[in-house]
Amino acid sequence: MPSIQSFFYLIILLSFSLQAQPKKYIIHTIAFYNFENLFDTNNDINTNDDEWTPIGAQHWTEEKYHQKLKNLARVISEIGTPENPNAPTIIGGSEIENRGVLEDLIKEPKLFPYDYGIIHFDSPDKRGIDVALLYQKKYFKPTSFSNIPLLIYKKKELTKEDKKEPDDEIEDKTEIAKDNNRVFTRDQLLITGFLEGEEISIIVNHWPSRSGGEKASSQFREAAGRLNRKIIDSLQRINPNAKVFTMGDLNDGPFNKSVKIALGAKAKKTEVPEFGIFNPFEEMANKGMGTIAFRDSWDIFDQIMMTESIIKPDYSTFTFWKAGIFNRPFLVQNFGQYKGYPLRHSQTEVGFSDHFPVYIYLIKEKL
Repeated sequence: MPSIQSFFYLIILLSFSLQAQPKKYIIHTIAFYNFENLFDTNNDINTNDDEWTPIGAQHWTEEKYHQKLKNLARVISEIGTPENPNAPTIIGGSEIENRGVLEDLIKEPKLFPYDYGIIHFDSPDKRGIDVALLYQKKYFKPTSFSNIPLLIYKKKELTKEDKKEPDDEIEDKTEIAKDNNRVFTRDQLLITGFLEGEEISIIVNHWPSRSGGEKASSQFREAAGRLNRKIIDSLQRINPNAKVFTMGDLNDGPFNKSVKIALGAKAKKTEVPEFGIFNPFEEMANKGMGTIAFRDSWDIFDQIMMTESIIKPDYSTFTFWKAGIFNRPFLVQNFGQYKGYPLRHSQTEVGFSDHFPVYIYLIKEKL
């Protein structure tokens, strides 16, 4: 038979549980998506976009272009659901031909209600593909933005070993200037603004491709990682508590030198030093997950990383909750040679992208 003391403790526990109110949180989704060849049908004489025209190799018609927009709009509108029923508050994108295609994209019925703003600059990439940021004007107010060039140059000839290495990406060829050996690639887009009153900064990236092979081209992505680190350092000198996100298609996985050494990203929160970088996608890579497949091997080229200031367990301010890869069944090829791969565009079908999108949640206790 229970003692009087036992009943006393039971009453206290019941009283506490009845009085306790569940905490409520504000939640925002931040995402990145490689849109894969988001070209309009017009021939731009300043870029190598000839194949993405009605008479080009892709037979890219207005009908296909608008189907591509519709497909991308569906994906964007669903990223982060069901935990957050709202579409991403902020989404970085790559492989974007110009501002016009983004203006068409945000007018799609599935995206129009979210009233997205656009931040975009043309980059020196010879294919004409750029990075950009879309943001819901209701929640995010940009205060400054700039495109920071990645100035890299080919310094050495390929070794015999490098030349044997397979070309990992056929489409995204690196172009090199004949006069000074400059490697033309995408700028890094830096945006600072206020997310519901809290200042954050975002760097959107599409690092140099693996054209020529992974080892031979690694130096270029390592330079991209160092530039990222330099930008973050400059923001932290101004504000030691700066909340900085870096996101993009890095053409490298979480274990490559560009991410682990040049940027200095860590896989576990407990390993992240003050002013350091946390990469939640490394543990996913350890589990065999991926955003892109090549020769039946998966890797996570698409990542969102953040400064140590965002992972502190202080929910009175926006704090990292968790990350994910958006790989719903409708985004997956379900037959043929590439069964299980992301469902990309082909000669017979307008797909989505050869990359899966990635996302993180930020949460803050609601007062």
